Amino acid sequence: MTQIAYLGLGTMGIGMVKNLLAAGHQVTVWNRSEAPVGEAVAAGATSASSIALAVKGADVVMYCLSDDAAVRAVVLAEGGLASVVDSGSIVIDLSTISPEASADEREALEAKGVRFLDAPVFGSRGEADNGGLWIVVGGDPGTFDDALGVLEPISETVHLMGPGGSGVRMKLVGNLVVASQLLALGESLTLAAQAGLDLHKVLEVLKVTDFRSPIFDGVGPAVLADDYSPSFALKLMQKDSRLIQDFASGLGVAVPSVSAAAHYVDAAMDAGWSEQNASALIKAIAAESGAALSRVESSARQE
Repeated sequence: MTQIAYLGLGTMGIGMVKNLLAAGHQVTVWNRSEAPVGEAVAAGATSASSIALAVKGADVVMYCLSDDAAVRAVVLAEGGLASVVDSGSIVIDLSTISPEASADEREALEAKGVRFLDAPVFGSRGEADNGGLWIVVGGDPGTFDDALGVLEPISETVHLMGPGGSGVRMKLVGNLVVASQLLALGESLTLAAQAGLDLHKVLEVLKVTDFRSPIFDGVGPAVLADDYSPSFALKLMQKDSRLIQDFASGLGVAVPSVSAAAHYVDAAMDAGWSEQNASALIKAIAAESGAALSRVESSARQE
């Protein structure tokens, strides 16, 4: 049994905490707002009123925060994690952030003798709830081995990608693939709709071909049902798209598909869909061509 401090209970946090508790670990939670804390406590966690109290005596500290600013506020600000964590702890950052922000927190934590892993996750609310995330890790192999007991209960697979920083870099590479697939799905459905094809039959073909994708299988039917309920919010995809572009630019790598996806993410944000699922970028693609991708849209246009 491991004593874990879990900081931040956003879309992913509650599911992770519940799976850590189910695995027999003791978990103390801290969150900037009170609303999600009650659910964690009801599942068996202990609440703390400050970061310092949450991490006191913790073997492992974990967090999955929304962006660079949130990580800097929780970890690097005055009174933040880096100033209060016990030197014997392992700190695991599960967030999708820039390599620069990750390097800054690594430097601050390791200066205190803390062992640190950058370990961003692939997956969203459903995978977090079901313990089915895919985790990519950067850090010392010994620290990685010591942390597997808390990473495995929240994941389907865990991958040590290399030394510190390798996890965050792999996460941006993977998110490039996600953005490209959403863009391709949006373009394909829009083209098929304007060509007069039955979109349900289009999805049947996409599900069995050699270019099939779980993203197509999950997002496609939701788009046809006009369902953009968030498991990964569009505003977070906008953040990730910018991270990928900055990361690639610094390496002199062209990422045309991400640039195109980012254009439609921005258009969808401008349309007021920031809290909808990231797949709302598909609505922006369809709108540009005047295409209706769902029965709901078709009915509205007929009216």
